[in-house]
Amino acid sequence: MDLLTALRTHRLVAIVRGTDPDAAHRTVMALTEEGVALVEISLSGAGALDVIARTRAALGPAAPLGAGTVLTAGDARAAQAAGADFVVTPGLGEGVTAARELGMPVLAGVMTPTDIVTARRTGAEALKIFPAEQAGGPGYLRALRGPFPDVPFVPVGGVDAPAARAYLAAGATAVGVGSPLLADAADGGSLDALRVRAREFLAVVRDAGQGREAR
Repeated sequence: MDLLTALRTHRLVAIVRGTDPDAAHRTVMALTEEGVALVEISLSGAGALDVIARTRAALGPAAPLGAGTVLTAGDARAAQAAGADFVVTPGLGEGVTAARELGMPVLAGVMTPTDIVTARRTGAEALKIFPAEQAGGPGYLRALRGPFPDVPFVPVGGVDAPAARAYLAAGATAVGVGSPLLADAADGGSLDALRVRAREFLAVVRDAGQGREAR
């Protein structure tokens, strides 16, 4: 898949991590039904590989589907075997290099300028600023875009709807959203409430897209 184009087009990555595999699968399906096209299923969630496999079977081969919290080469191989077609990592390491060797696009986790320089050498398609809130929020993204104006950044960590709006206005290619979007849906919580939150985030993305072209 062309991950960078997908990020520029959709501008929202939903991060699904839950304690109930059935609920996590239902959560992914509800998100996609609402129009959230990019979903990352974190390997730190219960039964994550099975959730990826069930979701791939339900969505078919053409839908983008990511595996998150990919730390090792084994994680990358298992994610691909389960049906993921892109990888998200919290940092740099063998998960990134193994995924690239497997031909999988990577959204690689970074925090510092040194991380960014290192990550670009790996061939990662985009860079996940993590944890974005603790790193300094939208102001930190604006500072990074000074020396790295053409790098596609995706802030993750503490991104609620107002923060998503601010990050996109500051030049983020996309935002990654976990608990502010998911809440307890992947643990068995309300899917109706999840759908309401999904519409809110999608509205933020649409509004941001009216004012500027995604980088």
